[in-house]
Amino acid sequence: MPMLIYPLLFIALVVAMFWVLGMVWFFGALCIVVAACFWAATRLKGQSLAAFDQPASERFSTGPSAELKTALASLARMSEVVQRAPRWRRLAKAREAMDQLFEGRSFNASFTPADCAGVPAEWVLAPGADATRRTLYIHGGAFVVGSPKSHRTLTSAFSSITGGAVLAIDYRLMPEHPRMAGIEDCRSAYRWMLDNGPQGPQAARVVFVAGDSAGGNLTLSLIAWVRDEGLREPDAAVALSPATDSTSASPSLKSNLATDPMLGPLFAPLAKVPRSMLLLFGWMQNRINPRDPLISPVYGDLSRLPPLLVQASESEMLLDDARRYVNRARAAGSPARLQTWDHMVHVWQIFNPELPEAHQALEEIRKFLATVPRRDDVAGQGLTR
Repeated sequence: MPMLIYPLLFIALVVAMFWVLGMVWFFGALCIVVAACFWAATRLKGQSLAAFDQPASERFSTGPSAELKTALASLARMSEVVQRAPRWRRLAKAREAMDQLFEGRSFNASFTPADCAGVPAEWVLAPGADATRRTLYIHGGAFVVGSPKSHRTLTSAFSSITGGAVLAIDYRLMPEHPRMAGIEDCRSAYRWMLDNGPQGPQAARVVFVAGDSAGGNLTLSLIAWVRDEGLREPDAAVALSPATDSTSASPSLKSNLATDPMLGPLFAPLAKVPRSMLLLFGWMQNRINPRDPLISPVYGDLSRLPPLLVQASESEMLLDDARRYVNRARAAGSPARLQTWDHMVHVWQIFNPELPEAHQALEEIRKFLATVPRRDDVAGQGLTR
């Protein structure tokens, strides 16, 4: 028996040593995580924008139409298809499902593939479209899904209401590409569109930029860059339910979580994650400070912007992203307007023409674009750098 004491003591000593080392590693890792979260909370968040939470002055309070239930049902079916797929296949399935959301729909417009300085795209032309009137359309999809095909109900509508050609770009998506790749694609496509139309090289006479959700974020980032670069500015811009604050500071991200049937189920798990960790994850994912105006246009210089119309739902999580951006832009002297609708789903305009509220929103866009000042004196010069 005494002979067994020494091996047992040795084993106990080894176990104790590994336990101590394990605790050291654990507490060391914990300290690193706490320090990283503290750094994120102090260095990655932007200034408080609570002063810009005034409600929209243009609010459409009509009750939800019966057609809204049909739109919600189609979104629920798409979500169910994605959730049934194996986890490793869900992103590909989501992209496929979004492209097929309006499968079989007939359009009163033509769709022609285009290569704009290396960025794949398609020209969308409604009957009688003037090729010198051009709209760069940037689709949404949380920067990971979406394509020109998935958004043809919107791009064909924009061609009709502007009376011009729409260039719908297929910018590079995450996670295969960094966030900056999509931003660069928007810039390249805009430069190219100024001097190229559906029939070939031809200077644009009228220029618009529009986008929804993530595409709205890219739209707002783009128009500030165009201003700073001294390029020919768009005559006007339209952003539908844009994401404007990548620091997750907007109150409606939580207050509208339960009333947003599209974004709510997708982002509900993130609502329980501390904001400091979200900031840290966002910085690690994008390699860009979340408060950088490049990805959070609400924190940028919002002066000297072109006429801008922003539409959002009072029920969606991105309501305050839209509200704060417009109020800051107005305070900086830019001609920005915010229109909101009660009860609507995120980017409800895509469900046109079946959804009456979508038709109403598009009609407001048509009226807005029809009244912006003309820039024919500079639009025909095709100014680029």
